[in-house]
Amino acid sequence: MKKEIKTTEAIFPMPVLMVATFNEDGTVDVMNAAWGTMLDRDRVALNLTETHKTVENIKAKKGFTVHIADAKHVTEADYFGVVSGNAEKAKFEKSGLSYTKSTLVDAPVINEFPIAMECEFIEYQGDDTGLGVIGKVVRTTVNEECMTDGKVDVDKLEAISFDPYTHGYYKVSGRVGDAFKDGLKLK
Repeated sequence: MKKEIKTTEAIFPMPVLMVATFNEDGTVDVMNAAWGTMLDRDRVALNLTETHKTVENIKAKKGFTVHIADAKHVTEADYFGVVSGNAEKAKFEKSGLSYTKSTLVDAPVINEFPIAMECEFIEYQGDDTGLGVIGKVVRTTVNEECMTDGKVDVDKLEAISFDPYTHGYYKVSGRVGDAFKDGLKLK
């Protein structure tokens, strides 16, 4: 039997995404954003309000990066969500993480997060049904230690997801099936 519960603002589980930009002065800004998805193979949508420093930076710099947060850096990932770049100018420096400047877009690639998508800003959709920030992914990179046989290894990645019901972070791991194959057993 199912029991009715309070509906949250999200579908469970949610990815924990780190969105990184450069500030006007060249310093790094990173925010924790769970409301993001792929629109297709080369476009990302981030449901972010214009009040975020990061959105202001995306519009000004016309570029940003999206990273997958991992269990090794859950403290830093959460810090980027609880501290505003508008209030704390040295936010990134206090995290202890490092970055490399993208050669394709005007944005930082955070070295410690295992996957990075470098994105060109396409548009901001701000009406009631708008998606927020839309970007074109121009390159995706992964730390080599998170790969097996040339492919991303989800268990090595140790990506984390956000549970909006308990406000917890959980590690994504353990393959349970084969997509586009297991269902064929019922044909």
